[in-house]
Amino acid sequence: MPDADLPQAEANRLIALPKHRVNLQAWPYPRGGGRVAIPLQSENKREHFLLDLSRAGINITKGTHQTRARQVEPLVRLCTSRPGHRNPDGVMVPPDHLHLYREGYAAKWAQPVPADVFRDLADLQATLEDFMRYCNVVEPPFIQARWIP
Repeated sequence: MPDADLPQAEANRLIALPKHRVNLQAWPYPRGGGRVAIPLQSENKREHFLLDLSRAGINITKGTHQTRARQVEPLVRLCTSRPGHRNPDGVMVPPDHLHLYREGYAAKWAQPVPADVFRDLADLQATLEDFMRYCNVVEPPFIQARWIP
């Protein structure tokens, strides 16, 4: 269970911290129903992160990209082609939405996907690139995605 008491300033620092691949391993982009957790680290190797990628089994456009810190702390999560999301205050956000860590709530709050950041959510490769850029992954892992349309 994530620690919802991570101070907001620390979460913001972790989100902004440049992230690097850990090794030269090639990771498969998940096919329908699949998921992968790819390790990342800060340049000084003191902070460790995970880049989670998952796709639904039937609706393969339904997916999640997420960065986590300290194994369990969700920092940023992009959800695509999902039902709308209801925030803790009852407000609904659209099917494509972005969760950002909020102190006291972890990643329970979502907002519409910023159109100026994500070029084309129908393009899986562009979405992955945009997500990694948004999360400050400056040295991305090698992700095998030859089959992405």
